[in-house]
Amino acid sequence: MPHSGPEVTAADHGHMAHALELARRGYYSTHPNPRVGCVIVQGDEVVGAGFHHHAGGPHAEVGALAAAGERARGATVYVTLEPCSHHGRTPPCAEALVAAGVARVVFAAGDSNPRVAGGGRARLEAAGIAVTGGVLAAESRALNRGFFNRMERGRPFVTLKLGMSLDGKVALASGASQWVTGAEARADVQRLRAASDCVLTGIGTVRADDPGLDVRDPRFDLGPRRQLRAVLDTRLAMSPQAKILTRPGRTLVFSGVAELDAIRALEAAGAEVEVIARGPDGVALSAALARLAAREVNDVLVEAGPRLAGAFVAAGLVDEYVLYLAPKLLGHTAQSAFEFADPGALARAPALEILSCDRIGADLRIVARPRPSAPT
Repeated sequence: MPHSGPEVTAADHGHMAHALELARRGYYSTHPNPRVGCVIVQGDEVVGAGFHHHAGGPHAEVGALAAAGERARGATVYVTLEPCSHHGRTPPCAEALVAAGVARVVFAAGDSNPRVAGGGRARLEAAGIAVTGGVLAAESRALNRGFFNRMERGRPFVTLKLGMSLDGKVALASGASQWVTGAEARADVQRLRAASDCVLTGIGTVRADDPGLDVRDPRFDLGPRRQLRAVLDTRLAMSPQAKILTRPGRTLVFSGVAELDAIRALEAAGAEVEVIARGPDGVALSAALARLAAREVNDVLVEAGPRLAGAFVAAGLVDEYVLYLAPKLLGHTAQSAFEFADPGALARAPALEILSCDRIGADLRIVARPRPSAPT
């Protein structure tokens, strides 16, 4: 968004960059809230700073105001998201800023939450506070892409992760897949899981591999949030003894049938079961994502087999790909990474834009996003 309000200076950019650095400290712990940082400046001196750590805890502005104390009066506040104006898990930050007597507020991105959406700015301006918006807005939106995706598109941001050989295979014909990629790549997946609100898989992967899909690396501070895992299980075939049900956090099973005995058995094992709409090939992916959005899930990491991965691709529901390529060749009888219908013409094949390519141990990690279709 373009800047709005008083003229923006180099100092404004510098202080907002500092606030974004603070926001990143809550990268793994703020879900479902956005990652937000705040810096309070009196003259040329930073007198207060804070960041949001977890939902229900103090917002970034409140922490920075507490650090600044009386020196907040007449100061300039830099915050990476428009201050909230509604009572949620905590009181509105716009009111706290007004009560502190700050002179100016500079924010990065406007808040797309319909409960805010300009309300914070309006409250500050009504109190006589000068407000500037749009400073490093793109950086703030990138940091909170899942939050903005949910607020603006009604579904979480979907990342599809796959580990495969150089010839695009994820398992031998026998189904053996442990391990195609190396230990370093598998450790990197822990980071992806920690950054996501939900790890989603299909019943095929649960039955074949019996994964835990949890975050086991203590380097990632999840705060008090409980991990969520989701399984698409159209016919409720999951065993109550599945490993995924024994891991810390919650496991949600989306089913297309209301088999009461199977539901009771899974619930007794600790699962939550939701019966949702079915599509032609199983549980409707769009319905599952809508239900996750209703649960305030911002970011979904899909770790699944070829069929479900292909279904997400074919439905146009993948926002980002993270592909780990191992320097191995598994041959033509091995299982391909994706199963979806032949597009019929190369021009209609899903095309990707590669954002980065990095060495992770012996493997390559490619991050890509769908390339917009050319107009016909």
